[in-house]
Amino acid sequence: MTAARNQALATQARRVYLEALVRGLTPLVAAVGQGAGQLLAQGAPHAIMMARRDAVQAWQKLGPNWQMAVVGALRHAALHGVSDNARDPEPAAPAQSQKMSLVDDSTIEREIISSRLALVMMDRATWEFTDLRTRMQVLEAHDDLEPLDLLRAHVIARVALDAWTRVGLDANVWQLLHNELHEEFAQLISEAYHETNRWLIAQKVLPDVDLRPFIRRTAQTPVAATAPAAGVPAAPSAAPSTSFPPFPPLPPVSPGPGLGPTSGPGAMPALPSVRSKASSQADEVMAQLQRVLARHVPGFPVTKSQVPARPGGGKPSLADVTPSHPGALTGGAGRPVADAARPSLADAPSVAASPRLMGAIKHAQESLQRRPASAGDTGGGAISTPRALEEIGARNQAFKQVLKQAANTPAERATIEIVAMMFQSILTEERIPATVRVWFARLQMPVLRVAVSEPDFFAAADHPARRLIDRMGACVMGFNTAHNSGPGTERASSDALEREIKRVVQVVEAYPDTGRRVFATVLTEFEKFLDHYFENENQASKRGVSLAQQVEQRETLAIQYTIELRKMLSEVPVQDGVRDFLFHVWADVLAVTAVRAGPQADVTKVMKRAAADLIWSASSKASREERADVIRRLPPLLKTLRDGMSHAGIPIDKQDEHVRQLNNALAAAFTAKTAAIPRERLDELMDQLETLEAMLPENVDGDTHVDEMLVRDLSGHESDGMEVVAEGGSAPTPAMVAWARELQVGGWFMLDYRGRNEQVQLAWRGLRKQLALFVTPKGRGVLFSLNRMAAFLQAGLLLPAQDEALTVQATRKALAKLDADPEQLLK
Repeated sequence: MTAARNQALATQARRVYLEALVRGLTPLVAAVGQGAGQLLAQGAPHAIMMARRDAVQAWQKLGPNWQMAVVGALRHAALHGVSDNARDPEPAAPAQSQKMSLVDDSTIEREIISSRLALVMMDRATWEFTDLRTRMQVLEAHDDLEPLDLLRAHVIARVALDAWTRVGLDANVWQLLHNELHEEFAQLISEAYHETNRWLIAQKVLPDVDLRPFIRRTAQTPVAATAPAAGVPAAPSAAPSTSFPPFPPLPPVSPGPGLGPTSGPGAMPALPSVRSKASSQADEVMAQLQRVLARHVPGFPVTKSQVPARPGGGKPSLADVTPSHPGALTGGAGRPVADAARPSLADAPSVAASPRLMGAIKHAQESLQRRPASAGDTGGGAISTPRALEEIGARNQAFKQVLKQAANTPAERATIEIVAMMFQSILTEERIPATVRVWFARLQMPVLRVAVSEPDFFAAADHPARRLIDRMGACVMGFNTAHNSGPGTERASSDALEREIKRVVQVVEAYPDTGRRVFATVLTEFEKFLDHYFENENQASKRGVSLAQQVEQRETLAIQYTIELRKMLSEVPVQDGVRDFLFHVWADVLAVTAVRAGPQADVTKVMKRAAADLIWSASSKASREERADVIRRLPPLLKTLRDGMSHAGIPIDKQDEHVRQLNNALAAAFTAKTAAIPRERLDELMDQLETLEAMLPENVDGDTHVDEMLVRDLSGHESDGMEVVAEGGSAPTPAMVAWARELQVGGWFMLDYRGRNEQVQLAWRGLRKQLALFVTPKGRGVLFSLNRMAAFLQAGLLLPAQDEALTVQATRKALAKLDADPEQLLK
C-alpha cells in the first residue's frame, strides 16, 4: 500500500510539474515578444536593424505556433517519454549509411544552443531541482532520475529547441532573442520546480530534505573550482539542498593563440609560461611533501606529475618555454604547458577510505560542531574565544590519536598527522582574529575526509579545499589592525565577512560526503560574496569602488569613442586641429556624459550634435552663404563645447586653449582649397554619431590596444577619496606583471607611497584586470594601473601581508616538523 501511494504521489507530482510548465509558457511568450519589440527601439547599424526586424517579424508570426508545439511535445513526453533521437528532425537513415555520415553543422549548433539554455536554467534552479530530485528518488524508489527524464533541464531545453526548428524558426532568430529566452526559461523552470516541491511538502513528502544518504562520490566526474552555483541559504538549521547535479557539457573550446588556460575578462594573454614567485614556491612545497611521503610512507599514492624541485626555485622566467608556434604552448587536453605538468583536479584519483576511519571522522566532526560552536556562534566575547581555541586544540589532539587508531593503513595515519599539523599552524596564526580561527578549526574534519579519499590534496596547491582556506585567510589577515585603527563601521563590515565565513563552514559541514565538490561550490560563492561585499557592504571601500568603476567605464568608453571617431573621419577632409580636438578632448566629453546621463540622454545627443556641427564648420566653405552660416552658428556651438568641457572637469585655462586652437582651425577652413564635404556624407556622419554606442564592440576583452591606452594617464581622476598612483617603481618584468594579475580581491598589503607606509586591502579589480583599487582601513582609495602595480611590487613598495598562502605556509611548517622527526607520520 505504501509503495502504491508513493507511486501515485510521484505521478501526481509530475502532473503538477507539467501543468506549471504549460501554464508558464504563456507569460514566457509574452515576455519574449515584449523584449523583441524593445530590440527594434535600440539604435544599430542598418544591417543589424534589418536582422532584428526580420527576427521580430518571424517571432510575431511563428511564436504562437512554437508555444503550441512546445506544449504538445511536453504532453507527449509526459505520456510516452523522450526518445534519444528526438532531437533529429530528419527521417532516420539506414544503419549502414549512418556509420559513414558526419553530424551536420545545424545539429551541432542546436546542441550548443540547447546546452547553454540548460546551463542557464540549472544555474537559477539548482537548489529547487535538487530538492525535487531527492523527493522523487524516495517516491519512485530509484537511485536517480533517468537521463532523459522530463524533470531535467536539458530535456526541457531539447524539447524547446526541437519545437523551435519544427515551426520554422532558425538559429539566427534564437541568437537575437537569446537574452530574453534564457531569462524567461530560467524563471519558468525555477517556478515549476518550486510549485512541485511546494505540493510535495503539503503531502508530507520529505518536508526537510537530508541529502547525505543520496550523495555519491564519482571519481570520473570533473568538477571545476569555478563551477557556477546558486546562492546557499545562510540558516544552518535547514541545510541547503545541494547534491551538485552535473550540467550538460558544452563542446570543448581550444584556447586561441597566445591564450592561457582561461579566456574572457581578466584572462592573461600571451604569458602561459610566466608564473608568480608565490605560485612557484607553492609547487616547490607540494613537490617536497610528495618526496617526503614517498620516502617514509609505504603505499602512499604519490602524484608523479608534480613539478619537481628546481635550483633557485621560485623565480619565474620566460626562458622555461620557447614555443615555435602557438600550438606548442599546449600540453595534454589542451592545457598550457605551465599547467599540463601539474596534476589535474578533474582527473584526480579517489582512494576508498576504510569505513572505520570515516565513521571516526564523522563522530569527531559532530563532537566539534556541538562543543566549540557556542564560543564562536553566540558571541561569547573576547574571554570565551581564546578558551574555545584552547579547547579545540586539546580536542583535536585527542581526536588525532583516536583517528590514527581507527586507520587501517600507513597512508591514512600519515594523512591524519599532516592535516593535524597544518591546522595546528592555522589555529596559532595570530594575524587571523581568534573569532575566525574558531570557524577555521571546524574545517579540519571535512578537510581530513577529503585528504583521505583524494591524495592530490597533498600534491596540488590549487585543490578547492586549499583554495577556500587560503582565500578566507587572506581576507581576514588585516582585521586586527583595521579594528584598532577605525571606527565602528569597520567592525560592522568585518562582522559581515565573519558571518559569511561562518556560513561557508556550516555548508561544508552539512555535506560531508561530497568531497571536493562542496569546497569548489562554496569557493565560487565566497568569490561572488567578496565582490558584493567590497562594493556594497564594506564602509571603507564602497565609495572608492564606485569611483574606480566610474573611472574604468569612462576611460574605456573614451578610448572606444576615439577609435570609432578615427574610423569615421579617416576619409573625411577635416582640419588637423579639429581632428585632434575630437580625438583627445571631445571623445572624453562624450564618455563622461554617457556615463553620467546615459548614452541616449538628451544632453548626450546634444554633445554628439556638437561634434557633427564642428566637423561641418571645419570643412571647406566655398560660398559666401556657407561662410555666413558658419559665423551665425559659431557662438552657440562654442558655448556647447565649453559646457561639455566643463562637464568633463577640464580647467578654464585649458578650455581657452582648446577654443583658441579651434578658432584657428575654423579660420583656416575659410581659405582651404580642399573639397567640401557633401551633404549626404554629413548626414551619414550624423547618423553614425547618433548611434555611436551600437558601433562599439560588445566584447573588447583581449583588445591589447584598448588595454595599452587605458593605463596611459589616470592622474586626472584624483579626488578627495581616491589617490591615483601615476609614478614610482621601475619598469616591471613580465613575471612581475603576471604576479600583479594573480593578486586577488581581499588580500592585505603594506603600501609605501607619498611618505606613508600603511596597510591597505585590495578591494576591486577592473573587468579587464588593468586597474586595481586598494583601500586603507579609514576609507581612502589608491588606484593603480596594472603595470604601475607590478612596478611597485618589483620595487618592494607594495608588499603582501602573506609571503605565501595560508595552507602552503602550514604545509611548510609541517614539513619542518617532519624533517626533525619523520617517525611522527606512522606513530
